[in-house]
Amino acid sequence: MSRRDEIRMDDAEIGAFLHEQRTLICATIGRDGSPHVMPLWYVLRDDDVWVWTYAASQKVRNLERDPRATLQVEAGEEYAELRGVMLECDAAIHRDIETVARLGAEIMLRNATPRGEPPLAELPDEARALVDAQATKRVALEFIERHRASWDHRKLGGVY
Repeated sequence: MSRRDEIRMDDAEIGAFLHEQRTLICATIGRDGSPHVMPLWYVLRDDDVWVWTYAASQKVRNLERDPRATLQVEAGEEYAELRGVMLECDAAIHRDIETVARLGAEIMLRNATPRGEPPLAELPDEARALVDAQATKRVALEFIERHRASWDHRKLGGVY
């Protein structure tokens, strides 16, 4: 078995990993072909990754020209504990205000409590009002996966 095969995560491991992390790195293709790379909070809906962002952002302009994006979620500090998932995707831009507001609420609810604490059942009224006000300036991005790669160096047991 190759080292690459040894560290690859299976579908269940990838799902668990993506559910426990909160931030992804999104790379889009700029007008001149340069990568544009930005961090974003995300949620999973079925197997698709969703984010919300400002409609006038560079990443949205890039995705309007070319819907291809690469997402990376990673964890670990030392080499022996590095793990992550890279997803090559096509992005669908959703502008419907109800879709955007619902997604914004999901993202805020997921990130409203510190790790290790029980999640909130729902957003407080003031947070929901903030999300609703922001939704008018934002879009929802649905990333439809085309290809994936994963790695979990913990599987090597400290032997490289």
